[in-house]
Amino acid sequence: MIWLSESFRKRLNPPWRGVRDAMEVKGRVYRNPPGANRRTLRFERDGQGYFLKLHWGVGWGEIFKNLFSLRLPVIGAGNEWRAIQRLESLGVETMRLEAWGEEGWNPARRRSFVVTRELENTISLEDYCASWKQSPPDPGLKRQLIGRVAAMTRQLHENGLNHRDLYICHFLLRQPWDGSAGSLHLYLIDLHRVQQHRRLPRRWRVKDVGSLYFSAMDLGLTNRDRLRFLRGYYKQPLRRILQEHGDFLQAVEQRARALRNKGIREND
Repeated sequence: MIWLSESFRKRLNPPWRGVRDAMEVKGRVYRNPPGANRRTLRFERDGQGYFLKLHWGVGWGEIFKNLFSLRLPVIGAGNEWRAIQRLESLGVETMRLEAWGEEGWNPARRRSFVVTRELENTISLEDYCASWKQSPPDPGLKRQLIGRVAAMTRQLHENGLNHRDLYICHFLLRQPWDGSAGSLHLYLIDLHRVQQHRRLPRRWRVKDVGSLYFSAMDLGLTNRDRLRFLRGYYKQPLRRILQEHGDFLQAVEQRARALRNKGIREND
């Protein structure tokens, strides 16, 4: 099974007819985690940049290890394909799909891929905000970004999605940006581990928000900034948030502190 957007299809010569064609693409490798059975690379067609994520069989050992740990294994590119479509339907800015395909009935040996168009002229929030602690930004600019991140996180969680890697490095800010709400474009990326539920369990809310908080700890954010995020995330008065969600906030704090103490971004 293979799907190509019309614009991407026109740039291919010869055309892709199966997963094998995607597997043979040459480009600059961005990620090739050891033992992960997936690879991400960048390539170009007619001057347009694309990112290709390749997946091949993870093996039954990896599948059972995840299941025994009460985690759903990521066995192919289809998970990211579905996540991007879902975010698009919710109006959450993300990557643009250009192609997808998979082959094989055995989940332990299935090969698959997804192609997204390169997000040009963007910078991760991790890099954009790196100097904030030493050189505080314009307060209005900071409010806009905190509000947008809170709104995007709320949209995910209210609609039953959790990211599982929700760090500020996975938000890309389009450049240039003049600091206004109308010109703000923030894209959520790296969706291969996204989970979709009818109703999002509390533990996944805690892990997403805790991971986000952990990744922003060294930006010089004030207590007022943190409260502004909570107001945007809950869309409730601050007093009500503190009264009704105290246990959740404590769990988020514990999650963030645990990640900080470990010094790593754990795999959930």
